[in-house]
Amino acid sequence: MKFSMPPARLFADNRANLARNMKPGSVALFHSNDEMPRNGDAYFSFRQNSDLYYLSGIDQEDTILLLFPDCPNPLFREALFIKETSETIAIWDGARLNPNEASAVSGVSSVFWYHEFWSTVHAVMLMAENVYLNLNENDRFSDKISYAGLRFAKEIMGKYPLHKTERSAPLLSRLRMVKADPEIEQLKQAVAITKKGFDRAIQFVKPGVMEYEIEAELLHEFVRNRSRGFAFDPIIASGSSACVLHYIENNKPCKDGDLLLMDFGAEYGNYNGDLTRCIPVNGRFSKRQKEVYDAVLSVHRFAHSVLKAGKTLPDYHAEVCAFMGEKLIEIGLLTSAELKSNPKAFMKYFMHGTSHHLGLDVHDVMHRFEPIPMGSVLTIEPGIYIPEEGIGVRIENDVILTPSGSVDLMEGFAIETEEIEDLMNA
Repeated sequence: MKFSMPPARLFADNRANLARNMKPGSVALFHSNDEMPRNGDAYFSFRQNSDLYYLSGIDQEDTILLLFPDCPNPLFREALFIKETSETIAIWDGARLNPNEASAVSGVSSVFWYHEFWSTVHAVMLMAENVYLNLNENDRFSDKISYAGLRFAKEIMGKYPLHKTERSAPLLSRLRMVKADPEIEQLKQAVAITKKGFDRAIQFVKPGVMEYEIEAELLHEFVRNRSRGFAFDPIIASGSSACVLHYIENNKPCKDGDLLLMDFGAEYGNYNGDLTRCIPVNGRFSKRQKEVYDAVLSVHRFAHSVLKAGKTLPDYHAEVCAFMGEKLIEIGLLTSAELKSNPKAFMKYFMHGTSHHLGLDVHDVMHRFEPIPMGSVLTIEPGIYIPEEGIGVRIENDVILTPSGSVDLMEGFAIETEEIEDLMNA
Protein backbone atom coordinates (compact mmCIF):
# COMPACT_ATOMS: atom_id res chain seq x y z
CA MET A 1 0.00 0.00 0.00
CA LYS A 2 1.11 3.58 -0.61
CA PHE A 3 -0.34 5.14 2.53
CA SER A 4 0.60 4.96 6.20
CA MET A 5 -1.82 2.81 8.20
CA PRO A 6 -3.57 4.23 11.26
CA PRO A 7 -2.81 2.40 14.52
CA ALA A 8 -4.53 -0.92 15.22
CA ARG A 9 -5.99 0.75 18.33
CA LEU A 10 -8.39 2.68 16.06
CA PHE A 11 -9.95 -0.51 14.72
CA ALA A 12 -10.06 -2.14 18.17
CA ASP A 13 -11.84 0.92 19.56
CA ASN A 14 -14.30 0.86 16.66
CA ARG A 15 -15.11 -2.79 17.34
CA ALA A 16 -15.56 -2.08 21.05
CA ASN A 17 -17.93 0.79 20.30
CA LEU A 18 -20.01 -1.43 18.05
CA ALA A 19 -20.06 -4.22 20.64
CA ARG A 20 -21.51 -1.84 23.23
CA ASN A 21 -24.43 -1.15 20.91
CA MET A 22 -25.23 -4.78 20.04
CA LYS A 23 -27.92 -6.81 21.76
CA PRO A 24 -26.73 -9.51 24.21
CA GLY A 25 -26.20 -12.93 22.65
CA SER A 26 -25.41 -11.51 19.22
CA VAL A 27 -22.91 -12.30 16.54
CA ALA A 28 -22.08 -9.71 13.84
CA LEU A 29 -20.66 -10.67 10.45
CA PHE A 30 -18.96 -8.49 7.85
CA HIS A 31 -17.87 -9.61 4.38
CA SER A 32 -15.38 -7.93 2.06
CA ASN A 33 -16.44 -6.37 -1.22
CA ASP A 34 -16.34 -8.26 -4.49
CA GLU A 35 -13.45 -8.07 -6.88
CA MET A 36 -15.31 -6.40 -9.73
CA PRO A 37 -14.72 -7.91 -13.21
CA ARG A 38 -13.83 -5.48 -15.98
CA ASN A 39 -13.41 -7.43 -19.21
CA GLY A 40 -11.66 -10.63 -20.18
CA ASP A 41 -9.47 -11.67 -17.26
CA ALA A 42 -9.11 -8.13 -15.87
CA TYR A 43 -10.60 -6.62 -12.71
CA PHE A 44 -11.20 -3.09 -11.52
CA SER A 45 -8.99 -1.93 -8.65
CA PHE A 46 -10.23 -3.43 -5.41
CA ARG A 47 -11.99 -1.14 -2.91
CA GLN A 48 -12.79 -2.57 0.50
CA ASN A 49 -16.22 -2.56 2.13
CA SER A 50 -16.05 0.60 4.25
CA ASP A 51 -17.65 -0.96 7.35
CA LEU A 52 -15.26 -3.91 7.27
CA TYR A 53 -12.28 -1.59 6.88
CA TYR A 54 -13.57 0.65 9.69
CA LEU A 55 -13.69 -2.34 12.05
CA SER A 56 -10.53 -4.18 10.98
CA GLY A 57 -8.19 -2.19 8.73
CA ILE A 58 -7.99 -5.21 6.43
CA ASP A 59 -7.85 -3.96 2.86
CA GLN A 60 -7.99 -7.11 0.75
CA GLU A 61 -10.55 -9.39 -0.87
CA ASP A 62 -11.97 -12.62 0.59
CA THR A 63 -12.15 -11.36 4.17
CA ILE A 64 -14.79 -11.96 6.85
CA LEU A 65 -14.89 -10.37 10.30
CA LEU A 66 -16.85 -12.10 13.07
CA LEU A 67 -17.72 -10.29 16.31
CA PHE A 68 -19.44 -12.11 19.19
CA PRO A 69 -18.68 -9.98 22.29
CA ASP A 70 -20.17 -12.36 24.86
CA CYS A 71 -19.31 -15.66 23.18
CA PRO A 72 -18.66 -18.37 25.81
CA ASN A 73 -15.56 -19.33 23.85
CA PRO A 74 -13.15 -16.35 24.03
CA LEU A 75 -11.51 -17.47 20.78
CA PHE A 76 -14.55 -16.24 18.83
CA ARG A 77 -15.31 -12.95 20.52
CA GLU A 78 -13.37 -11.45 17.62
CA ALA A 79 -12.19 -13.48 14.64
CA LEU A 80 -10.89 -12.75 11.17
CA PHE A 81 -11.02 -15.01 8.14
CA ILE A 82 -8.56 -13.98 5.43
CA LYS A 83 -7.54 -15.22 2.01
CA GLU A 84 -4.86 -17.88 2.21
CA THR A 85 -1.78 -16.60 0.46
CA SER A 86 0.44 -18.82 -1.64
CA GLU A 87 3.59 -18.77 -3.71
CA THR A 88 1.51 -18.52 -6.89
CA ILE A 89 -0.48 -15.54 -5.57
CA ALA A 90 2.76 -13.90 -4.44
CA ILE A 91 4.30 -14.30 -7.91
CA TRP A 92 1.31 -13.07 -9.89
CA ASP A 93 -0.44 -10.53 -7.68
CA GLY A 94 1.71 -10.05 -4.60
CA ALA A 95 1.42 -11.93 -1.32
CA ARG A 96 -1.65 -11.34 0.83
CA LEU A 97 -1.50 -10.81 4.59
CA ASN A 98 -0.52 -13.81 6.69
CA PRO A 99 -2.28 -14.32 10.05
CA ASN A 100 0.41 -12.52 12.07
CA GLU A 101 0.30 -9.52 9.73
CA ALA A 102 -3.51 -9.41 9.75
CA SER A 103 -3.48 -9.51 13.54
CA ALA A 104 -0.93 -6.67 13.71
CA VAL A 105 -3.03 -4.48 11.38
CA SER A 106 -6.39 -5.16 13.01
CA GLY A 107 -5.66 -6.01 16.63
CA VAL A 108 -7.69 -9.22 16.22
CA SER A 109 -5.82 -12.17 17.72
CA SER A 110 -7.91 -15.03 16.26
CA VAL A 111 -7.16 -15.26 12.54
CA PHE A 112 -8.24 -18.11 10.26
CA TRP A 113 -8.21 -18.75 6.52
CA TYR A 114 -11.23 -17.63 4.52
CA HIS A 115 -11.99 -21.16 3.32
CA GLU A 116 -12.33 -22.28 6.94
CA PHE A 117 -15.26 -19.95 7.65
CA TRP A 118 -18.24 -22.24 7.13
CA SER A 119 -16.75 -25.18 8.99
CA THR A 120 -15.73 -22.89 11.85
CA VAL A 121 -18.77 -20.65 12.15
CA HIS A 122 -21.40 -23.36 12.66
CA ALA A 123 -20.60 -24.03 16.31
CA VAL A 124 -20.32 -20.30 16.96
CA MET A 125 -23.71 -19.56 15.41
CA LEU A 126 -25.38 -22.16 17.60
CA MET A 127 -24.33 -20.16 20.67
CA ALA A 128 -25.91 -16.93 19.39
CA GLU A 129 -29.51 -15.74 19.50
CA ASN A 130 -29.17 -12.84 17.06
CA VAL A 131 -27.06 -12.24 13.98
CA TYR A 132 -26.20 -8.75 12.75
CA LEU A 133 -25.84 -8.62 8.97
CA ASN A 134 -24.19 -5.83 7.02
CA LEU A 135 -25.81 -4.34 3.92
CA ASN A 136 -25.22 -1.10 2.03
CA GLU A 137 -27.93 1.12 3.52
CA ASN A 138 -26.65 4.47 2.23
CA ASP A 139 -29.88 6.28 1.34
CA ARG A 140 -28.37 7.38 -1.99
CA PHE A 141 -27.59 3.79 -3.03
CA SER A 142 -29.59 1.93 -5.67
CA ASP A 143 -28.59 -1.73 -5.95
CA LYS A 144 -29.15 -2.60 -9.60
CA ILE A 145 -26.84 -5.61 -9.23
CA SER A 146 -26.23 -8.02 -6.39
CA TYR A 147 -23.13 -7.56 -4.27
CA ALA A 148 -21.05 -9.63 -1.86
CA GLY A 149 -22.69 -8.38 1.35
CA LEU A 150 -26.19 -9.06 0.04
CA ARG A 151 -25.34 -12.56 -1.18
CA PHE A 152 -23.55 -13.35 2.08
CA ALA A 153 -26.55 -12.15 4.14
CA LYS A 154 -28.91 -14.34 2.12
CA GLU A 155 -26.65 -17.34 2.62
CA ILE A 156 -26.47 -16.83 6.40
CA MET A 157 -30.25 -16.38 6.62
CA GLY A 158 -30.77 -19.49 4.51
CA LYS A 159 -28.54 -21.64 6.72
CA TYR A 160 -29.81 -20.20 10.02
CA PRO A 161 -33.45 -19.21 9.44
CA LEU A 162 -34.43 -19.41 13.12
CA HIS A 163 -31.89 -16.82 14.28
CA LYS A 164 -33.17 -13.29 14.77
CA THR A 165 -31.57 -11.03 12.21
CA GLU A 166 -30.49 -7.48 13.02
CA ARG A 167 -29.12 -4.62 10.90
CA SER A 168 -25.59 -3.44 11.63
CA ALA A 169 -25.77 -0.48 9.23
CA PRO A 170 -27.78 1.87 11.50
CA LEU A 171 -25.35 1.27 14.36
CA LEU A 172 -22.29 1.82 12.22
CA SER A 173 -23.75 4.92 10.60
CA ARG A 174 -23.99 6.58 14.00
CA LEU A 175 -20.49 5.49 14.95
CA ARG A 176 -18.88 6.44 11.64
CA MET A 177 -20.37 9.95 11.66
CA VAL A 178 -18.09 10.81 14.61
CA LYS A 179 -14.48 10.77 13.49
CA ALA A 180 -11.73 9.63 15.86
CA ASP A 181 -8.39 11.46 15.93
CA PRO A 182 -6.59 8.92 13.68
CA GLU A 183 -9.40 9.27 11.14
CA ILE A 184 -9.04 13.05 11.21
CA GLU A 185 -5.34 12.63 10.48
CA GLN A 186 -6.11 10.46 7.44
CA LEU A 187 -8.66 13.02 6.25
CA LYS A 188 -6.15 15.84 6.71
CA GLN A 189 -3.69 13.93 4.54
CA ALA A 190 -6.34 13.51 1.83
CA VAL A 191 -7.13 17.24 2.04
CA ALA A 192 -3.43 18.22 1.91
CA ILE A 193 -2.90 16.14 -1.22
CA THR A 194 -6.07 17.61 -2.73
CA LYS A 195 -4.58 21.10 -2.21
CA LYS A 196 -1.36 20.10 -3.95
CA GLY A 197 -3.43 19.00 -6.93
CA PHE A 198 -5.37 22.25 -6.97
CA ASP A 199 -2.22 24.36 -6.73
CA ARG A 200 -0.75 22.46 -9.67
CA ALA A 201 -3.91 22.66 -11.79
CA ILE A 202 -4.51 26.37 -11.27
CA GLN A 203 -1.04 27.10 -12.65
CA PHE A 204 -1.70 24.89 -15.68
CA VAL A 205 -5.08 26.22 -16.83
CA LYS A 206 -5.14 28.60 -19.80
CA PRO A 207 -7.26 29.04 -22.93
CA GLY A 208 -6.98 26.06 -25.26
CA VAL A 209 -6.11 23.32 -22.77
CA MET A 210 -8.41 20.32 -22.70
CA GLU A 211 -10.39 19.36 -19.62
CA TYR A 212 -8.76 15.92 -19.60
CA GLU A 213 -5.31 17.52 -19.50
CA ILE A 214 -6.27 19.22 -16.25
CA GLU A 215 -7.56 15.88 -14.94
CA ALA A 216 -4.16 14.38 -15.79
CA GLU A 217 -2.32 17.12 -13.88
CA LEU A 218 -4.41 16.41 -10.80
CA LEU A 219 -3.86 12.65 -10.99
CA HIS A 220 -0.10 13.13 -11.43
CA GLU A 221 0.09 15.20 -8.26
CA PHE A 222 -2.13 12.83 -6.30
CA VAL A 223 -0.22 9.66 -7.06
CA ARG A 224 3.18 11.22 -6.48
CA ASN A 225 1.95 12.12 -2.98
CA ARG A 226 0.95 8.56 -2.04
CA SER A 227 -2.73 8.83 -2.93
CA ARG A 228 -4.47 5.91 -4.59
CA GLY A 229 -5.92 8.50 -6.96
CA PHE A 230 -9.23 10.30 -7.23
CA ALA A 231 -11.75 9.90 -4.42
CA PHE A 232 -14.46 9.96 -7.12
CA ASP A 233 -14.64 10.60 -10.86
CA PRO A 234 -13.51 14.22 -11.14
CA ILE A 235 -15.68 16.95 -12.63
CA ILE A 236 -13.60 19.23 -14.85
CA ALA A 237 -16.32 21.31 -16.47
CA SER A 238 -15.71 24.41 -18.55
CA GLY A 239 -18.39 26.84 -19.71
CA SER A 240 -21.95 25.53 -19.77
CA SER A 241 -20.79 22.00 -18.83
CA ALA A 242 -20.53 23.32 -15.25
CA CYS A 243 -24.34 23.37 -15.20
CA VAL A 244 -24.37 19.56 -15.52
CA LEU A 245 -24.01 18.53 -11.88
CA HIS A 246 -22.35 15.16 -12.52
CA TYR A 247 -20.44 16.03 -15.68
CA ILE A 248 -17.48 13.62 -15.95
CA GLU A 249 -16.77 13.47 -19.69
CA ASN A 250 -13.95 16.02 -19.27
CA ASN A 251 -13.44 16.10 -23.04
CA LYS A 252 -13.92 19.73 -24.08
CA PRO A 253 -11.49 22.59 -24.65
CA CYS A 254 -11.31 25.36 -22.08
CA LYS A 255 -12.21 28.54 -23.93
CA ASP A 256 -11.09 32.11 -23.35
CA GLY A 257 -13.76 33.92 -21.33
CA ASP A 258 -15.27 30.77 -19.78
CA LEU A 259 -15.32 29.70 -16.15
CA LEU A 260 -13.93 26.29 -15.24
CA LEU A 261 -15.59 24.31 -12.43
CA MET A 262 -13.33 21.66 -10.86
CA ASP A 263 -14.86 19.25 -8.34
CA PHE A 264 -12.37 16.62 -7.20
CA GLY A 265 -10.59 15.10 -4.23
CA ALA A 266 -7.73 12.80 -3.37
CA GLU A 267 -8.18 9.50 -1.60
CA TYR A 268 -5.65 8.67 1.10
CA GLY A 269 -5.82 5.50 3.17
CA ASN A 270 -9.45 4.95 2.11
CA TYR A 271 -10.40 8.44 3.42
CA ASN A 272 -11.39 11.19 1.02
CA GLY A 273 -11.05 14.88 0.32
CA ASP A 274 -13.69 16.79 -1.66
CA LEU A 275 -12.99 20.25 -3.09
CA THR A 276 -14.76 22.44 -5.63
CA ARG A 277 -13.37 25.65 -7.08
CA CYS A 278 -14.34 27.76 -10.07
CA ILE A 279 -11.62 29.67 -11.88
CA PRO A 280 -11.57 31.86 -15.01
CA VAL A 281 -9.85 30.10 -17.90
CA ASN A 282 -8.06 33.29 -18.96
CA GLY A 283 -7.07 34.26 -15.42
CA ARG A 284 -9.58 37.11 -14.96
CA PHE A 285 -13.22 36.97 -13.86
CA SER A 286 -15.65 39.02 -15.91
CA LYS A 287 -17.93 41.39 -14.00
CA ARG A 288 -20.87 38.97 -14.22
CA GLN A 289 -18.77 35.94 -13.34
CA LYS A 290 -17.45 37.72 -10.26
CA GLU A 291 -20.96 38.77 -9.28
CA VAL A 292 -22.22 35.19 -9.39
CA TYR A 293 -19.07 33.80 -7.74
CA ASP A 294 -19.25 36.30 -4.87
CA ALA A 295 -22.91 35.44 -4.33
CA VAL A 296 -22.02 31.76 -3.98
CA LEU A 297 -19.10 32.60 -1.70
CA SER A 298 -21.44 34.64 0.49
CA VAL A 299 -23.80 31.65 0.78
CA HIS A 300 -20.82 29.37 1.48
CA ARG A 301 -19.74 31.57 4.38
CA PHE A 302 -23.27 31.81 5.71
CA ALA A 303 -23.56 28.02 5.62
CA HIS A 304 -20.27 27.72 7.48
CA SER A 305 -21.58 30.06 10.20
CA VAL A 306 -24.82 28.14 10.78
CA LEU A 307 -23.58 24.54 10.42
CA LYS A 308 -23.35 23.32 14.00
CA ALA A 309 -23.66 20.06 15.88
CA GLY A 310 -27.20 19.40 17.07
CA LYS A 311 -28.95 20.57 13.90
CA THR A 312 -30.42 18.20 11.35
CA LEU A 313 -29.27 18.36 7.75
CA PRO A 314 -32.76 19.31 6.44
CA ASP A 315 -33.16 22.17 8.93
CA TYR A 316 -29.66 23.47 8.19
CA HIS A 317 -30.24 23.21 4.43
CA ALA A 318 -33.51 25.15 4.77
CA GLU A 319 -31.60 28.01 6.46
CA VAL A 320 -29.07 28.06 3.64
CA CYS A 321 -31.76 27.99 0.95
CA ALA A 322 -33.51 30.98 2.50
CA PHE A 323 -30.25 32.93 2.36
CA MET A 324 -29.60 31.68 -1.18
CA GLY A 325 -32.98 33.09 -2.25
CA GLU A 326 -31.89 36.54 -1.10
CA LYS A 327 -28.67 36.30 -3.10
CA LEU A 328 -30.49 35.15 -6.23
CA ILE A 329 -32.65 38.26 -5.97
CA GLU A 330 -29.55 40.45 -5.53
CA ILE A 331 -27.93 39.17 -8.74
CA GLY A 332 -31.12 39.45 -10.78
CA LEU A 333 -32.07 35.81 -11.20
CA LEU A 334 -35.27 35.99 -9.13
CA THR A 335 -37.63 38.69 -7.93
CA SER A 336 -39.08 39.02 -4.45
CA ALA A 337 -42.52 38.41 -5.93
CA GLU A 338 -41.41 35.18 -7.61
CA LEU A 339 -39.89 33.85 -4.41
CA LYS A 340 -42.90 34.86 -2.35
CA SER A 341 -45.34 33.14 -4.70
CA ASN A 342 -43.11 30.05 -4.98
CA PRO A 343 -40.74 29.49 -2.02
CA LYS A 344 -39.01 26.74 -4.03
CA ALA A 345 -38.21 29.05 -6.95
CA PHE A 346 -34.54 29.08 -5.89
CA MET A 347 -34.28 25.44 -7.01
CA LYS A 348 -34.11 26.56 -10.63
CA TYR A 349 -30.59 27.78 -9.87
CA PHE A 350 -29.63 25.79 -6.74
CA MET A 351 -31.04 22.29 -6.94
CA HIS A 352 -28.76 20.13 -4.75
CA GLY A 353 -27.95 19.77 -1.07
CA THR A 354 -25.61 22.12 0.74
CA SER A 355 -23.62 19.47 2.62
CA HIS A 356 -22.95 15.78 2.91
CA HIS A 357 -20.95 13.74 5.40
CA LEU A 358 -17.39 12.80 4.38
CA GLY A 359 -15.08 10.01 5.47
CA LEU A 360 -14.45 6.49 4.23
CA ASP A 361 -17.09 7.22 1.60
CA VAL A 362 -17.28 10.54 -0.23
CA HIS A 363 -21.02 10.58 0.46
CA ASP A 364 -20.49 9.07 3.89
CA VAL A 365 -23.09 7.26 5.96
CA MET A 366 -25.37 9.33 8.18
CA HIS A 367 -28.77 9.61 9.84
CA ARG A 368 -30.20 12.44 7.80
CA PHE A 369 -33.06 13.44 10.11
CA GLU A 370 -31.23 13.11 13.41
CA PRO A 371 -29.10 15.84 15.04
CA ILE A 372 -25.63 16.02 13.52
CA PRO A 373 -23.16 14.82 16.18
CA MET A 374 -20.03 16.63 17.31
CA GLY A 375 -16.97 15.29 15.50
CA SER A 376 -18.74 14.94 12.15
CA VAL A 377 -16.90 15.90 8.97
CA LEU A 378 -19.05 17.44 6.22
CA THR A 379 -18.70 19.34 3.00
CA ILE A 380 -20.14 22.81 2.44
CA GLU A 381 -20.92 23.24 -1.25
CA PRO A 382 -23.58 25.73 -2.36
CA GLY A 383 -23.80 26.56 -6.06
CA ILE A 384 -25.57 28.70 -8.61
CA TYR A 385 -26.14 27.33 -12.13
CA ILE A 386 -27.30 29.54 -15.01
CA PRO A 387 -27.36 27.47 -18.22
CA GLU A 388 -28.65 30.37 -20.30
CA GLU A 389 -25.53 32.34 -19.39
CA GLY A 390 -23.11 29.39 -19.57
CA ILE A 391 -22.15 29.98 -15.92
CA GLY A 392 -22.02 27.35 -13.19
CA VAL A 393 -20.36 28.14 -9.86
CA ARG A 394 -19.95 25.81 -6.89
CA ILE A 395 -17.59 26.39 -3.96
CA GLU A 396 -16.84 23.46 -1.67
CA ASN A 397 -14.73 23.00 1.44
CA ASP A 398 -14.56 20.23 4.04
CA VAL A 399 -15.20 21.04 7.72
CA ILE A 400 -15.22 19.27 11.06
CA LEU A 401 -17.77 20.13 13.75
CA THR A 402 -16.20 21.03 17.09
CA PRO A 403 -17.52 22.63 20.30
CA SER A 404 -16.45 26.02 18.92
CA GLY A 405 -18.27 25.54 15.61
CA SER A 406 -17.26 24.22 12.19
CA VAL A 407 -13.50 24.22 11.60
CA ASP A 408 -12.46 24.47 7.96
CA LEU A 409 -10.04 21.70 6.98
CA MET A 410 -9.35 23.69 3.79
CA GLU A 411 -8.41 26.95 5.47
CA GLY A 412 -5.75 28.60 3.32
CA PHE A 413 -7.02 27.25 0.00
CA ALA A 414 -7.48 30.14 -2.47
CA ILE A 415 -11.18 31.04 -2.43
CA GLU A 416 -11.57 34.79 -3.06
CA THR A 417 -11.68 35.91 -6.69
CA GLU A 418 -8.63 38.10 -6.09
CA GLU A 419 -6.67 35.17 -4.59
CA ILE A 420 -7.52 32.99 -7.58
CA GLU A 421 -6.56 35.69 -10.09
CA ASP A 422 -3.29 36.35 -8.27
CA LEU A 423 -2.37 32.65 -8.39
CA MET A 424 -3.26 32.37 -12.07
CA ASN A 425 -1.27 35.45 -13.03
CA ALA A 426 1.75 34.95 -10.80
